[in-house]
Amino acid sequence: MSLPLTAPAPAPAPVAAPAGALADRYRAVRDQSEALCRPLLPEDTVVQPNLDVSPPKWHLAHTTWFWETMLLGPYAPGYEVFHAEFAYLFNSYYNSLGSRVNRAERGTLTRPALAEVLAYRAHVDAHLLALLANEAALPPAARELVEIGLQHEQQHQELLATDIKFILSTSPLNPAYTPGPAPADAGALAPPAAWLPVPGGVFPVGFQGEGFCFDNELPVHAALVPDFELQNRLVTNAEYLEFVEAGGYRDFRHWLGEGWDLAQAAGWQAPLYWVRSADGQWLRFTHHGLRPLELAAPVTHVSFYEADAYAQWAGARLPTEQEWEVAARRFGATPADGGTWLESPRLDPAPVPAGADPTACHQLLGECWQWTYSAYHAYPGYRRSAGPLGEYNGKFMVNQLVLRGASCATPRSHGRLSYRNFFHADKRWQFTGIRLAR
Repeated sequence: MSLPLTAPAPAPAPVAAPAGALADRYRAVRDQSEALCRPLLPEDTVVQPNLDVSPPKWHLAHTTWFWETMLLGPYAPGYEVFHAEFAYLFNSYYNSLGSRVNRAERGTLTRPALAEVLAYRAHVDAHLLALLANEAALPPAARELVEIGLQHEQQHQELLATDIKFILSTSPLNPAYTPGPAPADAGALAPPAAWLPVPGGVFPVGFQGEGFCFDNELPVHAALVPDFELQNRLVTNAEYLEFVEAGGYRDFRHWLGEGWDLAQAAGWQAPLYWVRSADGQWLRFTHHGLRPLELAAPVTHVSFYEADAYAQWAGARLPTEQEWEVAARRFGATPADGGTWLESPRLDPAPVPAGADPTACHQLLGECWQWTYSAYHAYPGYRRSAGPLGEYNGKFMVNQLVLRGASCATPRSHGRLSYRNFFHADKRWQFTGIRLAR
């Protein structure tokens, strides 16, 4: 039984398709979230194996609560909330908007049923599309909130993809999320990595284009970056396997002390999702089930501690976020260049082609998030927004590290050079990988 996408509960009458660009984008983004959940069983959507992972049903409801609370409440006269208790159930971390279910207890929400969550989505969608039917009449603040809502839901689409993978990986059946494309030649190797020089100087860092960015990408400011070199591709599974088989997880000399203690206590012996079969073959759990380790593909699902330990073992280091952005601008990376994104059926980082130009920098956008050796903090001159949106980024600017580059689970239209993702150093469940600098 697959996920039903037609809610049995009644919803407001459909609204004629608005011609505005915001309405079209709204409809496409909302459809994409439900499409990500279509291969799941209803039982899959309730599971929460650990604190990092939220149940897919919760993601579907939370993103809907965001639209209802931020847009419909303030800007749709006479709007009545779908259910009075949903604000408590599906608020995430907005203290200014009231109390909420503890994050660790999202998996206890067997009620409301999935069908009611889908009815909730249909209800809110109908009212949002009615609001967007006269897009030109929306005040600028409302239009800005629509854009933030779209970006917010795309963030949760990436979380959906990675949370679904983790949820299915905890099943002893190793179920596949989708059949996926035919496996590649797992034993093929990537072309040797090359070091690309990047001249130093004083560079503008931060969002410099047109369109949307989050507040943590601003303001643009000057950064002094010395000369450095960057590898022209991501570290591969084959290269990381050398570190594993050389005893990298048993030698404290490569590790930061905190990372070494965690790796020993948690029993880490390889990246998350790597599995050694009875005959000694390395397999990896993917969205398509257990598959042989693809040696030419980028290594993923490593913590900052593992990424840094590998870099130390390899005689290199991780780049700073300023170095990463300066290099990405120098080499002209854009989301349109290709790469693997959420829209790809692969749902896994792809290898660099065998004939790739060694003088070009590959895999800068898409594929996997790249750890930097930069703390996540405010840019000079940053100010938090007023109201609930001030809780979106600013309050997390402590004890986390910046990642750059987007991943194979990021929607293509959501990626850009200045995007600053951030996680604690121990996190592995996202598509996090390694690019070396020196």
